[in-house]
Amino acid sequence: MTTENLNAAASGTFTIGGDLKVNRLGYGSMQLTGQGVWGDPKDPDEAVRVLQRAVELGVNFIDTADSYGPFVAEQLIRKALHPYKDDLIIATKAGLTRSGPNDWRPVGRPEYLRQQAELSLRHLGLERIDLFQLHRIDPQVPLEDQLGELEKLRQEGKIRHIGLSEVSVEELHEASKITKIASVQNLYNLSTRKAEALLQEAEKHEIAFIPWFPLATGKLAREGGPLDEISKRLDAKPAQVALAWLLRRSPVMLPIPGTSTVAHLDENIEAAHLQLSDEDFETLDKLSE
Repeated sequence: MTTENLNAAASGTFTIGGDLKVNRLGYGSMQLTGQGVWGDPKDPDEAVRVLQRAVELGVNFIDTADSYGPFVAEQLIRKALHPYKDDLIIATKAGLTRSGPNDWRPVGRPEYLRQQAELSLRHLGLERIDLFQLHRIDPQVPLEDQLGELEKLRQEGKIRHIGLSEVSVEELHEASKITKIASVQNLYNLSTRKAEALLQEAEKHEIAFIPWFPLATGKLAREGGPLDEISKRLDAKPAQVALAWLLRRSPVMLPIPGTSTVAHLDENIEAAHLQLSDEDFETLDKLSE
């Protein structure tokens, strides 16, 4: 396939919260930061090119967080893409603090979540955040206080929809009693499917399911295995096949593969065009580590 024909629209669409229509293959911005998701990237100019190329290829759903850098990813998004295209949806998160590389600590105090929402609005150059996600539930703070503050922000017009990250089915049920939940974001990929029950619950209620770390294949990509065999037969990379499997796995699935290079971005978007046969899909569906 030539790069001229690449387009994320080939992945199909999903409407988040009933009113935000996006192409299902999006982009996750965590890899745009420095090592350990801390500080600036080694090549800031390439980071800008990646974001601009993603939008050029039809990506209209970008996922980020205040803690990526912190704030580095949000500021890069603004630098690369502001003023934003009318159909571009930027989702961000708050609720994890940073004290150094690879260090993540949940803080869900209402005043902190409000502060971070205000900072994200400023850093992204937005008047309203379309999807604001609680990055982690803070076990030290009542859930109704955490989501109650997000609901206040929603009523004030500062955020449009509310999402959750790394939650159980039970936590989703509890959260849904407090406010409407438009999305959930959990670890889920071809090799790791501990969130299967949550995915099924999301399907039942038309909630967007955003799998993070979607390209992981682990030992499933070993030479001679089913994934290796299917990838070679389709003239594709294992990660591309894994993305194609995710897109077919559920209509509510919104994969957000991240990368820091334009070349790798193009490879990821190719997965939107990859068609798996029923037999290949069923073979992959039975795999997991």
